[in-house]
Amino acid sequence: MGAAADDAAPRQGEAERGRGRAPAPGEREVKVVVVDEPPPAVARLQAQRPLEPLQVTTQAPPTPMTVASGGVDQPPPVANYQPAMRTPPPPLASLNSRVYTNQISLCLFLVHLLAAGLAVGFFVYRAVKDIVQHPRSHNARREESLLRQWLPPVEGAVALSIVLAFAWQKAVRAWPRTMVRVILWSGFGVTLAVGALLMCFSMPATVGLGVAMVVFSIGTGLYACWVTRRVGFTARVFEKAVQPVDKFRGLNGPAYLMVAAGFVWISVWCVAVIGAVNFRFPGLTILALVVSLAWTAEVMRNVANLTASRVIALYYLRGMQSSVQFSFQRALSYNLGSACLGSLFVPTIEALRILARGLNLLEGEDEFMFSCAHCCLNVMNAVFEYGNSWAFVHIAAYGRGFVQASRSTWLQFERLPGMPALADADITSSVCFLTGVTSGALCVALAGSWTFVTHKHYTATVSLMAFYVGYLMTRIGMALPQACVGCYFVCYAENPTSRLFDKTIPERLSKMQEGQEALAPTPRFPHQHVGAA
Repeated sequence: MGAAADDAAPRQGEAERGRGRAPAPGEREVKVVVVDEPPPAVARLQAQRPLEPLQVTTQAPPTPMTVASGGVDQPPPVANYQPAMRTPPPPLASLNSRVYTNQISLCLFLVHLLAAGLAVGFFVYRAVKDIVQHPRSHNARREESLLRQWLPPVEGAVALSIVLAFAWQKAVRAWPRTMVRVILWSGFGVTLAVGALLMCFSMPATVGLGVAMVVFSIGTGLYACWVTRRVGFTARVFEKAVQPVDKFRGLNGPAYLMVAAGFVWISVWCVAVIGAVNFRFPGLTILALVVSLAWTAEVMRNVANLTASRVIALYYLRGMQSSVQFSFQRALSYNLGSACLGSLFVPTIEALRILARGLNLLEGEDEFMFSCAHCCLNVMNAVFEYGNSWAFVHIAAYGRGFVQASRSTWLQFERLPGMPALADADITSSVCFLTGVTSGALCVALAGSWTFVTHKHYTATVSLMAFYVGYLMTRIGMALPQACVGCYFVCYAENPTSRLFDKTIPERLSKMQEGQEALAPTPRFPHQHVGAA
């Protein structure tokens, strides 16, 4: 028995050694057939569908076929397999930048505000001192007369402008499709009527102001006729853009605060103007106060614009419910420098651009003048890419500087075919501008009539001042609708596939590309050819 075990061991080792090698040419191929006896039921099934028995062989694998023999070459083995790496998406821009933007502009505005505050305080103190300490002096009697006859109509105009500002805003949010047409044509009708009223006062100064308002009303009417084809699209954009406002409670709060601050500042500023009348170089002093008030009021408007822009933009871009209070704090701190720079340059750039477009209409025989106007228009269009009102959306959302934000927004427009032309033809800013003009004209009707009855020779001055403050206060109140429309355009250009946008802009772009909804061409005066004598 031990010998049998000894004989089996060598055989098993030989068998194990034989498994790992291919059979030699002279060796015999051995096949082992394994047959298993299934149960009776399985046997009957196999009898119906017989299967070949499992065969286990020890032969070497067959030689692969070559191309010459009619086969296909096997692909070479991959030495170092590396899985395909997917390119990660670009990181999202930060929404909580802690950098103060445009710090030089911020410092200049703060210095200007400090100087303006000191000047206003000095002139108010001077006016009150003259009235109290020297009541019988010429300066005191003049300043007291101004306080009694000049200040109440102006303050009444400021109060009326506040009411009109929020009445315009409420009406635009409630009936956007109707109000676009109402604003365009009310700007024409109201300025024409107020201009005729001033001319009826029959004084040289009031007649001059009346003629200016009549000429402006004629231009407004021509503009309203020219943009008739854009009114429907603008009304639809207004309707869609102001819808998110109801989702954020207190979004109008910053505009209320800015209007209240503007009312206080303008009230004190009016008293300072009375004190500056008897100061050395009164004309230059009052002009400096007027420019200072314009910059300050524009900054107030853009602070309200930045607050609303951040809340609405984060809703469109990230679906976030941003805090209105936090956005207002950012607008007054980190983004205030950009607001100051934008407030200084955006009105200037847009005014020069409008002037260049107006000069470009004059195609006459003077080729030199026409080439200069065309060159100025191209320059202003190039500058517009680095300084435009669309920048306030990226300033509020990403905390960028004014120039960087202007460029980034315009580059986003350029990525979508037809979007720069659509954004350039937007009349939202013109509609908001005309609300200010209409409110200013109504303030002129109130203050001018009041002053004409009480103290006639102050009528022109009070009318001019009432128009100025009425326009500024209304523009501050209309910051919210304008910010909503800006966010609608810019955020669509950044994420056109968002479910928060409807087909308003895509349909307009497709119609523009197909030529069905071409923008109204700029009218030009024809050449005047002089016939030969």
